[in-house]
Amino acid sequence: MNKTKGFTLIELLITLAILVSLTAVAVPSLSEFTIKLKVDTEITKINRLLLVARNSAINFNQTVTLCPLDTNNSCSNDWENELSVFVDSNANKQLDSNENLLSIKSAVPIGDKLQYGKTRKGLTYSSTGHLFGWGQNATFKYCPKGHWDKSRGIIVAVSGRIYRSFNNERSLLDKNRSGKTIACDQ
Repeated sequence: MNKTKGFTLIELLITLAILVSLTAVAVPSLSEFTIKLKVDTEITKINRLLLVARNSAINFNQTVTLCPLDTNNSCSNDWENELSVFVDSNANKQLDSNENLLSIKSAVPIGDKLQYGKTRKGLTYSSTGHLFGWGQNATFKYCPKGHWDKSRGIIVAVSGRIYRSFNNERSLLDKNRSGKTIACDQ
């Protein structure tokens, strides 16, 4: 008598039911994790870009600007586009032919929002590491499309220092240093 080794139909169906149940539980968690990872990655890239700008200003003893450049190499307020850091020796918020481009960050994913203040067209660091000129301090707000509750920010102080937004255990939403919720303008 030959015995065939294998699974019975009932064993296979039970295994399949367990697998489907586990998948139904894991997929939403994986989606949330993926969105959180995307937001963390963008915030980290912006943080690095700000550090490059500030440290370059101090090390080169020159003004350095961070902004999105338009087709004329002038700063614009389209923060969702590619961001550039460059030596801005005349502090005119324009990449002139005699100035060096130091770093670039690619545009944020389509549909996501990145804002810096309401109408800011760039930020310039002086050779001391402080922001150059009045009214440049603000908050970078990154808001992923369809998941506004996962928005995060980086606060740039007049001193040039940067601070990440945070959430306390009572609230799921990130806040700035004064307790205001990080939210992009619609």
